[in-house]
Amino acid sequence: MNSAAAVIGAGSFGTALAIQLARRGSPTLLWGRDGDKLAAMEAARENAQYLPGCHFPVKLHAHADLAAAVRDADDLLIATPSHVLRATLEQLKPLLRDGQGIIAACKGLEPHSGKLVHEVIEEVLAHDRPFGVLSGPTFAKELGLGLPTAVTIASADEPFAEKFAHLLHGDGFRAYWSEDLTGVEIGGAAKNVMAIGVGIADGMSLGANTRAALITRGLAEIMRLAIAMGGKAETLMGLAGMGDLVLTCTDNQSRNRRMGLLLAQGRSVQEAIAEIRQVVEGVKAAPEVRRLAQRFAVDMPITEAVNGVLSGQLSAVEAVRVLATRPARAEITD
Repeated sequence: MNSAAAVIGAGSFGTALAIQLARRGSPTLLWGRDGDKLAAMEAARENAQYLPGCHFPVKLHAHADLAAAVRDADDLLIATPSHVLRATLEQLKPLLRDGQGIIAACKGLEPHSGKLVHEVIEEVLAHDRPFGVLSGPTFAKELGLGLPTAVTIASADEPFAEKFAHLLHGDGFRAYWSEDLTGVEIGGAAKNVMAIGVGIADGMSLGANTRAALITRGLAEIMRLAIAMGGKAETLMGLAGMGDLVLTCTDNQSRNRRMGLLLAQGRSVQEAIAEIRQVVEGVKAAPEVRRLAQRFAVDMPITEAVNGVLSGQLSAVEAVRVLATRPARAEITD
C-alpha cells in the first residue's frame, strides 16, 4: 500500500495535489483552517469553492483535526501561501514525529526576510527530517481534473525526492526530481513577478512580440539571479523555470497575469486583489525578488518596473516606457 499523506492547506493547489495523491493510491487527509468548509468538502466530495467539478477519490478525506492528520501521515505536503509558511511550520513542529518528511508546494519568498522556502524549513525544523519543495507548471484546476501535468520535486535528500515523486507519478502526472533547491525555488517565486509584467503589457494591447520579449528576457533575469545564488542554469530551462514561466505568463488561469491585466485597466493593487479573490503571490514576491537582486548585484529591469507599478511609483505606461528606452546591449554577456 502507498504511504499515507497529509496535505496542509485546502486551497486550490493543496486540494488538487491531495486529489492526485489519493488518485495514485495514497490514503490522504486534506487539512485546512476552516472546519466548516472542510466538513462541506467531505460531504460534497469536492472543494466547491476552489475546484468545483474535481471530485475526491475514495482515499481522500477532508479533516479538521490537525493533530490527527499529522499522526496518521507518513509524510506531509504543505500547500499554503508562502507568507504563512513559517507560522504553519511552527504549528506543525510539536506534532511531528521522527522520520516524517515534508514537501512544500509554496511558490514564493518569505516577506521581509526574502528567505527561500527551504531556508524557512531549515530554520524552524532544523535538519532532523527529510524535506523538499515541489514546483512546476501546474494550474490546480487542470491537475484536479486529471489533465496531463508535470512537476519537479527538489531536495538535498535525493532518495526522499524520488520517493515522493513516485507517490504522485502516474495517470498523466509526471514527477521529476532534482537536487537544485535554489534553482527550483527562485524559478517558482520570480516567475510570478514576470507574469504581472506580461499581464500589464497584454492589458495595454502591446502585442505578441512584446509578450515574447518579456517572457524571454524575464527568463534571463530569473536565471541570472538563480545562478548568483548557487542555482543551476539547466534547472531554469526546465519545468520549474521556463515551463512555469510560460504557463503563468500566457494563460488567464494565472492570478498573477490577471493582476497585470487589471493594473493595466487602471485598477489599484488592492482593487485587483479584491476582484481576483485569492492570494496573488507575485505581489508579495516582487519586493523580495528585487531585494535579492540588489543583494547579489543582479540586473533585473523587468522586476524593477513591476515593483514600480505595484508600489505606486510608476504607472503602467511609465513602466513600459522605462523598459522600452533602456540602452542597446549584447544579448549574452559574461
